[in-house]
Amino acid sequence: MRGSKLFPRRPGWCAVLAALVIELSLCAQPAVADDAGSTWLHCGGLWDGRGGKATGPAYIEIRGDRIVTVRSASDGAAPASAVDLSALTCLPGLIDSHTHVLLQGDITADDYDAQLLKQSPEYRTILATVNAKRILSWGFTTIRDIETEGAGYADVDVKKAIERGIIPGPRMQVATRAMDVTGAYPLHGYAPAVVVPKGVQEVDGPVGARRAVREQIYHGADWIKVYSDRSYQVMPNGVLDDIPTFTLEELRAVVDEAHRQRHKVASHAMALQGVHNSVEAGVDSIEHGNYIADEDLRTMVQKGIWYVPTIYVGEYVAEGRAAAGAPVWKQMGEIHEKTFRRALKAGVKIAFGTDIGGFDWHINPAREFALMVKWGMTPEQALRAATVGGAELLGWSDRLGTVEPGKLADIVAVAGNPLEDITRLEHVRFVMKAGAVQDVATP
Repeated sequence: MRGSKLFPRRPGWCAVLAALVIELSLCAQPAVADDAGSTWLHCGGLWDGRGGKATGPAYIEIRGDRIVTVRSASDGAAPASAVDLSALTCLPGLIDSHTHVLLQGDITADDYDAQLLKQSPEYRTILATVNAKRILSWGFTTIRDIETEGAGYADVDVKKAIERGIIPGPRMQVATRAMDVTGAYPLHGYAPAVVVPKGVQEVDGPVGARRAVREQIYHGADWIKVYSDRSYQVMPNGVLDDIPTFTLEELRAVVDEAHRQRHKVASHAMALQGVHNSVEAGVDSIEHGNYIADEDLRTMVQKGIWYVPTIYVGEYVAEGRAAAGAPVWKQMGEIHEKTFRRALKAGVKIAFGTDIGGFDWHINPAREFALMVKWGMTPEQALRAATVGGAELLGWSDRLGTVEPGKLADIVAVAGNPLEDITRLEHVRFVMKAGAVQDVATP
């Protein structure tokens, strides 16, 4: 809400305000506050994100949208009105750093084409509001939505609607249209005279790249996203090769223009050359990164470039894409695991991201945690990737990622200890965003 600027004092506005208050109350109900104006949570255990193991019973005091106090239950009782989470472990709200709320799964080209050709942007936006509510109910209180796949700037409007309390959903950073070079991104295969929509903004040359960055930021992009490679094949030495899209000169123009305007760049880069060009250009995050050369891993560490591996989506689409004529997808999983383990060993910063929307929105993206652990992370490392790490990637470490005084009251709770069983995060039992208790999806 923006206060009096939205609602100037004039006759009739009181009724509008009253109606709006009623509408917003349906989106998120605050927990009961005590007489002093504070809300208390009684947690059976607490992992606060600040390092170390989960502690024993704790009380969290919240005032407005902020955490005021965090203390051990042994230091004294909380008010009788405290929300009883004594059978649960409390954690910081989760962050998914790679989502697509405007996409409903795209295993094959037919799946993707049907959405762009048969669903209007307006209909897709309606579906996006459902997706936003669903991912919040799973405990993801913040997401980075990493492009609209042909739906223009609809993600900006979804973000605004959430911020204004019109619809429930996580807080968002958005990338709007994304960019690729002419002819490199779907829709493909239609007769030349048939004009079809494109999933990205087509951009060519350094001048065109700068213009596109400026246009997207003007229309509300928080991030700039580029598609840096395509057309994958496994070489005899086991390296995943690709066709790079943008030239290094073009990528550097994108990065320079975005950074000049204090915005970050995410690069879809799955293989050798796309990753290398992105790293050389100085992007802020590598998305997917199925193969990353050791030299580029070292450069990522030096430059502080993040790795968002999106493991589950690769498993989800592999069989379908192989059956549709791209058998390389069945080989990419093993390559990806080796890369992930090398990145972890090299000390690359890794953020949790799932690419949900690339897989069905009825699947809880928290299953990504188990795969990160399977591929070599400890449960705590995986959890940090979705809390502390995600907050740092988004530039929001001052407000998110940990449970401590001064931070936004984004808190989730699960049964048991996720540091002992990471799959507990697939069954979140309590969700609070900015001090307001949210609906939780039933298993």
